[in-house]
Amino acid sequence: MGDPAATRLTQYAHGGGCACKLPPGELERVVAGLTAPAGGADGRLLIGAEDGDDAAVLRVSDGTAVVSTADFFTPVVDDAYDWGRIAAANALSDVYAVGGTPVMALNLLGWPRDALPAELAREVLRGGRDAAARAGCPIAGGHSIDDPEPKYGLAVTGLADPDRLLRLDAGRAGVPLSLTKPLGIGVLNARHKATGEVFPQAVEVMTALNDTASTLALAAGATAATDVTGFGLLGHLYKLARASGVSAVVDAAAVPYLEGAREAARDGFVPGGSRRNLAWVAPHTDFGRIAELERLLLADAQTSGGLLVAGEVPGAPVIGELVARTRSTLVVR
Repeated sequence: MGDPAATRLTQYAHGGGCACKLPPGELERVVAGLTAPAGGADGRLLIGAEDGDDAAVLRVSDGTAVVSTADFFTPVVDDAYDWGRIAAANALSDVYAVGGTPVMALNLLGWPRDALPAELAREVLRGGRDAAARAGCPIAGGHSIDDPEPKYGLAVTGLADPDRLLRLDAGRAGVPLSLTKPLGIGVLNARHKATGEVFPQAVEVMTALNDTASTLALAAGATAATDVTGFGLLGHLYKLARASGVSAVVDAAAVPYLEGAREAARDGFVPGGSRRNLAWVAPHTDFGRIAELERLLLADAQTSGGLLVAGEVPGAPVIGELVARTRSTLVVR
């Protein structure tokens, strides 16, 4: 199996990170009618799957709701420990994105045991444990399978105040849009996979938790938010605007990017997932004179990205606003 320290995990996966998600349009067709809508027979399911929210939320008492989510993906970086941290932070983000607090998690691991040493799997799990520990969320076991392609993530349970949730269908016209992490993770990860070049700035962003952003959003009175992951900024914003019955205007010049992201995109390191994202939102978007490269970056498939909040979040740039529904659900200027 060779030297574990020299193993390039990204070479064992056909894609990487959240860029491996099923295309959004295809996924919506597959799950249509198969998941429980919000409400349910007794009204306790506060957030279901009809709008594609980040996690499900069920009221269990007047002041308490349970949050449940699962997220896993193939290696996005070659370092096993960092991949574990990134995958765990990404899964925990789904709880923060609906305004909850993670309280317990379970590992989800697929491992090619005949191709990769078990000690690398242990490093992945160690990274996940450490990221979850920073969130105050113990990992209490999990499930593993022998898989030809390495995969890792978490199933996370959280708690939330049922009267203070962040959801996709609660956006209102006249509210600004804030983004709490810069974009460009997808193109930098694609460059890393192709060349082996390491981008510490991307790892730092992907391993950062969205706990503070969620807390600040709730404190500011926000009611609508999502995290920006595999469907890119435009894909996740489209889902929020569509569910809320509004349109969204994005100021392209105000969107922050990681150092090196534009260069990576210009050099052709664009994940297939980013191109699929753009193809999905393009029929619903007025791009005006925005160039193709800029469009791809706005649709770039992120892994463990930031929160996109309908409202102002201290320290986060305002990148646009929600407006009354127009002919195009998204407008980029």
